[in-house]
Amino acid sequence: MKAILFDLDETILNRESSLLAFLNDQYERFHSVWGHIEKSQLIKRIVELDARGYVWKDKVYAQLIEEYKLDISVEELLNDYTERFQYFVIGFPKYKEVLYEIKRQGYMLGMITNGKDGFQRANIRGLGIENLFDVIVVSEEVGMKKPDKNIFEYALAKLQVSPKEALFIGDNPTNDVEAAINVGMIGIWKRDYLIESYKSKYIIDKLEEVFDLLKQLEKN
Repeated sequence: MKAILFDLDETILNRESSLLAFLNDQYERFHSVWGHIEKSQLIKRIVELDARGYVWKDKVYAQLIEEYKLDISVEELLNDYTERFQYFVIGFPKYKEVLYEIKRQGYMLGMITNGKDGFQRANIRGLGIENLFDVIVVSEEVGMKKPDKNIFEYALAKLQVSPKEALFIGDNPTNDVEAAINVGMIGIWKRDYLIESYKSKYIIDKLEEVFDLLKQLEKN
C-alpha cells in the first residue's frame, strides 16, 4: 500500500457540527433579518433544506427567504456562508494526529471531495491540513465528481500509484466506498450512523482505527 485517500465532508470534516456552529453565529449577525423567528426553529429548517450538504446554499437560502418572507437577498446570505464557513470548521477527533502519523509512516496522502472549488479548499485550509496532502482533487475544479471513476483515476495518476496500491476512506457508500472499489482500490467505510443497512468489508468508526486496518491489510 502506497497511498491513502480521503473524502472530506463527514469523513475528516465534521460537517454537521461545523454547520451548526456557523448557523448559530450567522443567526446572531443577521438578527435584524430573522430575529422574529426562534433560533432553534430557523436553524432546524436550514439544516433540513441543506440535506447534509447535497443541496447548495443558493437554493437553501432562496427557499428560506420565500418561506419566511425575509427582507434580504440570496446573494448576501450565500456570500456570508461561502466566506465565513471556513472559520467554523470542526474536524473529527484526532484528525490531525492521524494524518501526521500516516505521513510519518511513509504513505502518500490524497483527497477527493465533491463540491465548490474555492469553498472546499477554504475549509481544508481552515482545518489546517492543506499542506499534508500530496494531492487534493475538488470536483468543480476538474469537471468530474464522485462516483465517476474518472475522478479517482485522475487522483491516482497525480499520485503516480495504481488502484491496487491505494485505499479510499469515506462516509458515503455509493460515492466513496463502492466507487473506489469499482476502480480497483480498497474502499473503507467511515461509518455513518444514519445509514443502517449498508455492509462493507472494511469499516472504521474513528479515524485512528485506520492503523489497525492497515496492519491487517499488510498481513493479508
